Parts: sequence; structure tokens; C-alpha cells
Amino acid sequence: MAKEITPRSEDYSQWYLDIVRKARMADNSPVRGCMVIRPHGFAIWEKMRDALDAMFKETGHVNAYFPLFIPKSFLSKEAAHVEGFAKECAVVTHYRLKNDPEGNGVIVDPEAKLEEELIVRPTSETIIWHTYKDWIQSYRDLPILINQWANVVRWEMRTRPFLRTTEFLWQEGHTAHAGAEEAMEETRRILDIYATFAEEFMAMPVIKGIKTPNERFAGADETFCIEALMQDGKALQAGTSHFLGQNFAKAFEVLFLNKDNQQEHVWATSWGVSTRLVGGLIMTHSDDDGLVLPPKLAPIQVVIVPIPKPAPALTEVAEKIAAQLRAKGISVKIDNDEQNRPGFKFAEYEMIGVPVRLGLGQRDLDAGQVEVARRDTKEKNSVPLDGVAEYVANLLDEIQANLFNRAKAHRDEHITKVDTWAELEDVLESKTGFAYAHWDGTTETELEIKERTKATIRCIPLDWEEEPGTCILTGKPSARRVLFARAY
Repeated sequence: MAKEITPRSEDYSQWYLDIVRKARMADNSPVRGCMVIRPHGFAIWEKMRDALDAMFKETGHVNAYFPLFIPKSFLSKEAAHVEGFAKECAVVTHYRLKNDPEGNGVIVDPEAKLEEELIVRPTSETIIWHTYKDWIQSYRDLPILINQWANVVRWEMRTRPFLRTTEFLWQEGHTAHAGAEEAMEETRRILDIYATFAEEFMAMPVIKGIKTPNERFAGADETFCIEALMQDGKALQAGTSHFLGQNFAKAFEVLFLNKDNQQEHVWATSWGVSTRLVGGLIMTHSDDDGLVLPPKLAPIQVVIVPIPKPAPALTEVAEKIAAQLRAKGISVKIDNDEQNRPGFKFAEYEMIGVPVRLGLGQRDLDAGQVEVARRDTKEKNSVPLDGVAEYVANLLDEIQANLFNRAKAHRDEHITKVDTWAELEDVLESKTGFAYAHWDGTTETELEIKERTKATIRCIPLDWEEEPGTCILTGKPSARRVLFARAY
């Protein structure tokens, strides 16, 4: 496999696109802004999905599925929500095609116009809360803790595979509660799940925070987020958890009889992560030789390559090693393909990010050892055959930790405390990363900073020390610093 990857230092954007294509993650589709997720890319998403699904279920959530199509009138019921999504909605107006009388294929049948247009799901709050109205009558029906795995459509003008596409895959949780405190606890619980998943599975360090009112989810009272930093110094919003208050319950008249026998509107949350995480994974760890994957999310954790080609004795030992590794829950592939030389295979597995490669030749066999190569550092070691499974299992844990520590060191080096406008500009233009600066708390100032620098307030960090000061733009009093960055 020819590498031909554009170096990150030359063109980071093209480097990313090269990785997506050459590591067989995704292809462009005939529909602008959509992608074909290839098996290797989808296998990574499946690993993410399975890990998150287990974490949701451990905390009492169950899966369901709601319709792809939403009546247009539903979006009109919550004013902030419709305003937030109106420009991104795909609209179905007709339900039938017919042959063109002039012989030019098919055309939309003008007589098949829908009485009410349907919106292709951009998010599901409206149709789910319409449904919850029938499900909820009493406090005994609460809480409802539902998640769904689905696809959504948001009509994007500028797209990039995984990071921003017109159609993408995600999970969206929608919960209903009898009180505000319980709903807020749920919102924070999910935020913690997302942060744990990002750091323990993706090896991607994140900052937990609150969005400003301007950056808040449309229809939410509060939006919590996890923010990560990519290798090029741009931020990535990796997940959000929203405290919706009673906004959607009021819009859809979802009331319940509380313990005091009084009618009350239900309290709500919603939360989600998407295939954007795959893009974040690529940009956090990969290098100029291809994809780098943390072992916990690698579809193939170990590949065994007989050298120079498969032979009965080599295959027998490879099978034995593979059985030992699989007994430890490690996914293994033995590459017995005789069409390609070992060098080609090494480059291919490096490209697609297999964390550990075992090279097994006759000389290794005679010496009672096997060559072990790790993808993250490119180091190679000769390891005795006796005990190689234990060595590899420990090595996978070491790689997982190394990737996290390496990414965290990069992130921490790119959080800069700034006190002046000049310092903010210098960080954004030269050093890149997060600028930790004072802001006067107004949307007007936030928008002016964005217009002048293309940087947004990524979050108000949770549990960081509050430090009063003055806004870097207006000089007005500021209660605490926030994180500014340019972002994907």
C-alpha cells in the first residue's frame, strides 16, 4: 500500500482527508456532504457504540427508536428550538414520483404533495416529547430514561468526513423527570459518562464545562460539554448534555400528577455524541504514517505476520499465540495472505492503526522468540515466545496509557492564560490552542471577539478556580476566566 500522506506540517486539513481515505475509513458519496463509512471506519464506530451503550445501560437507560420524519408543526412549538435548527432542516414535500411524459426519467408527482411537510430528523426532542405526553400521567411513570441510536440530517454548507457531514450517526438520550434537581443530576451524570469514555476509551483528554447562553443548545436552559484539543491546536466539541428545564414539556403540554396530587410540567434532559468522535480520534493520535488507534477501540488489536511467507511451522505457532491472546479478550488477525510481501503488510497495518504487530520468521522460531512492534512509538522488541501473550496484553495497556498521556501533555502545553488582547491574538495566531481569558459575560462581547478572531468561547470550565479580573476586550469586570479557541 502506497502511503503518500500529506505531512501534517504542510497541510493539516489534507493530511486528515488522506488518513480518512488511505486508512479506508470513509469515502465520499454521490450526495454532497454525505459519506460512505467503510467497514474499518464503521468497526471503530461499533466499538465506540458498544462501550457507550454498556455505560448507559449500567446507569438505568434503555434503548428505543423514534421516527425519522417529524411533522413541521412540531418544530414550531418550541420557539428557540425551531430558530436554532430552521436553517439546517431537510424538508419532505411530496410522497411520490412518476415517469416524465417527455421521457426524461422520473419527476415529482405534483398531485402527491403532502398536506403537511415532514422534517428529516435533525434531532428528536419534538417528536419524543409529543410521544411522552401519552406515556406520562403520574409521578409513578417517571423517570423515563431512553436513548436511541440513529442517523440525523443537518444541511451543512461546509462538510468534512466524520467531523461535519449532512447525515451522520449518533446516539441521543431523552429523559423525563419529576423534579429539576433530578434532571440536573442526570445531565451531569451523562457529562461524566462522556468524559470517562473519551479519556478511558479514546485516550482523548477533555475539559468539562458549561456553554455560554449564545452557544447553548436551542431550547435548553443549560448546556454542558466536553471539549478536546486536536494536534493542530483547534478545539473539538466532543459531546454535549443539556438540561432542558420544562421547555419541551410546556411546548407539548406534558404534565404529571405529583406526590402532592398537583399537576406539574415534567423536567427534561437530552444528550448526544456522534460519529464526529471518529474524526476526533483520528486528529488526536494519528501521524504522518497513518492512523493511530488506542487499543480499546481498535477493531484489530494485534496482527501476526509470518515472515517471509506462511509455512506450516510458522502458522502453527501463530495460531497458538493467537489462541492465547484471544483467551485474554484480545482481537487478533493472522495474515496468511501469500499475495503480498511482509513489507507491504507492515505498511498496511501501520496505515490502518493496528496497535501491535508480531513478526514471526523461521529465525525467530529457532531462537524461541517473536518480534513485537508497537504502532504508537514504532519501537520493536524481540520477546520470548513463552510469555508473549502476557507481554502483549501489558503492552496494549501501556499503549493506551501512552496515547492518553501524550495527548494530555500536548493539550496542557496549549492552555495559555492571557490577560490582554494582544496576548489573545498571539495565542490564536502563533501558539494555537486554548486561551484562558477573562470575558465580561455579555453576548455582545462574545460575538465581537468571534468576529475579530474567529475564536469562540468553547466553555466555562467546571471545577476550575474562579479568579476575578477584567475582560480582555472591554475592560469591564469579569468573575472568572473562560476558554477561547478556534474550533472544528
